[in-house]
Amino acid sequence: MENTLKFEVLSTCNSTRARTGLMHLPHYTVETPIFMPVGTKGSVKSLLPDQLEKIDCQIILGNTYHLGFRPGIELLKKVNGLHNFMGWNRAILTDSGGFQMVSLLHLAEINEHGVKFQSPEDGSECMLTPEKSIEIQNAIGADIIMQLDDVVPTTLQDSARMEESTYRTTRWLDRCIKSHKHPEKQNIFPIVQGGLDKDLRTLSANLHCERKVNGYAIGGLVGGEAKEDFWRMVSLSTGLLPENKPKYVMGVGFAVDLVICCALGADMYDCVFPTRTARFGCALLSSGQINLKQKTYTMDFDPIDKNCRCSTCKTYSRAYLHQIVAVESVACNLLSVHNLTYQMDLMKGIRNSIKENRFPRFVQEFMSNMYPSKNYPQWCIDALQSVNISLQEDN
Repeated sequence: MENTLKFEVLSTCNSTRARTGLMHLPHYTVETPIFMPVGTKGSVKSLLPDQLEKIDCQIILGNTYHLGFRPGIELLKKVNGLHNFMGWNRAILTDSGGFQMVSLLHLAEINEHGVKFQSPEDGSECMLTPEKSIEIQNAIGADIIMQLDDVVPTTLQDSARMEESTYRTTRWLDRCIKSHKHPEKQNIFPIVQGGLDKDLRTLSANLHCERKVNGYAIGGLVGGEAKEDFWRMVSLSTGLLPENKPKYVMGVGFAVDLVICCALGADMYDCVFPTRTARFGCALLSSGQINLKQKTYTMDFDPIDKNCRCSTCKTYSRAYLHQIVAVESVACNLLSVHNLTYQMDLMKGIRNSIKENRFPRFVQEFMSNMYPSKNYPQWCIDALQSVNISLQEDN
């Protein structure tokens, strides 16, 4: 198991918790901090694997819940895993499938055994247990697999239920580890839970640190909680987890969140946001995002971003994209290529600034571009101040 994942810290920021490193995985060596596009059903929506490689995507996320139904365990075993099935040679991380039980399904009942739910295929009653989640993920063959956790919304005002989910998540972790068939080539990451309760989150992190694992995830956030609560829980969690292992904040994809979480010491992120917002005609920029469906772009013959290296910006104008967004399916591809290039380049910029010992200045310049009027959200000011970055020194 020790050789399954090797995490090598290359550089650390002198004033914040940010660091950059290499995560050596069975299928690929991933540079951190890293953003992982979501390929729910074995494909990042509207993009081909070779397009992902061209924009320097190093690792993608697959969804255990969906892949378990289709194509299913037997087919995945027959083709020797998802890498071969979808033609992707780089790294894959899979979630546990538990989040979908709670967020997507009308009928979901959680007990100590697992999550009982209604099949989206035929309506029959199904049970996802820690053992079943790992069985599916073993068949998928992802480099990193997630434990099944007991997910509770952060906005739930039920301290007893939150405490129950925290302890149960650790019990389920032990069941996941015990049922894992391929520890020599797949890494289980525990998921730190505890909601917005500092004591429970500390308890969860400490319990998980007692297990022999190669990395950790921070879960149960990005669920509607206030940003002030969000960053404090991320900061608390990264501070509790070992420095010699990667730390993954689940569900984070907005540029501001990525930059701040890196400053707080996190290494890995995933989100559907870049590709989902592309399907609505939105393109990401260093100043935020623009909606190309708006008529103001009818005669705008500039690219989305003159400084962007992506094939969309090198070839097509805003005016052309305005004509096809929400009309032609190819528009989803063109905007997704741009948005994911933006995400990849943002993370590369973060990594380079850490290596070159200028990360605080990078953050200040990033925030200044994102908020040119200097109307920074208070949570951003507070979060960055906690790691010695002042947004008042960016002039």
